Amino acid sequence: MKKTITLFLVAVFALISNIASAQSCCKKPTGSDMKALALNKSFKSAHQAPLPLNYAAQKGSMIHFATKGGANGNAFYVPADETTDKVLFVFHEWWGLNDYIKREAEHWQKALGGHVAVYAIDLYDGKVATTPDEAGKIMNSLDQKRGEAIINGMLAKIGKGKKVATIGWCMGGSWSFTGAVLAGSQASGCVMYYGFPEKEDARIKPLKANVLYIYGTRDNYIKKEDVQTLGNKLIKNGRGFTMQSYDAVHAFANPSNPKYDEKAAGQAHELALAFLKGELAIQ
Repeated sequence: MKKTITLFLVAVFALISNIASAQSCCKKPTGSDMKALALNKSFKSAHQAPLPLNYAAQKGSMIHFATKGGANGNAFYVPADETTDKVLFVFHEWWGLNDYIKREAEHWQKALGGHVAVYAIDLYDGKVATTPDEAGKIMNSLDQKRGEAIINGMLAKIGKGKKVATIGWCMGGSWSFTGAVLAGSQASGCVMYYGFPEKEDARIKPLKANVLYIYGTRDNYIKKEDVQTLGNKLIKNGRGFTMQSYDAVHAFANPSNPKYDEKAAGQAHELALAFLKGELAIQ
């Protein structure tokens, strides 16, 4: 009798182990990790509420465009100073498309010599968070398919024959990578500021652009080995990959963050600017 019970328990344990293993191998790492962090108390505490900013746009304005299977998408558009085939997609942090991101969009258009049309894409469909709790809830509810539909709608809006570079911070850093993948052969450089590294080979292999990854060595949420693993895969696929580290915390380059590191952010900006100019062939 004891032998029978023992064999039964062993069989049950094996079955449970197999189920757990199957669930683990089928888990989608990047999306689930990002969503889990969105509601993590420690992660939220590292993102203090943005400092007040009332920004009056100089050149940019909101535009709307069609998306497949959903409401129109939105973006803050800063036109180039001249007819151009060069485009920069800007991806916001978990706060949404707020005045800081609009200011960044105008800044990058000017920094790139006015040769680039800049689109700060709204992944939140008009929602903007002002507290970490709000940001966590909105980021957690962001649907991957909807986000990709918005990016694809933006790509359709600008049309073929464009060189598309991408840049984003934190959550936006991850979407910068996704945007570059979706841009296909139009992709011309991807800048990821401390974004969650993609882990799925099927979502890494299609990338046609080189990547610059900006990392803070005191980041408690992004693992350096995960970034290096992504870089190794990209290099193996024939893509260029550079990771530049700074002695800084997560979100160090966000000027709305009370922990903003002006020196490190300035150095990272100069590096990103040189990278984008090179990838977009701007003299």
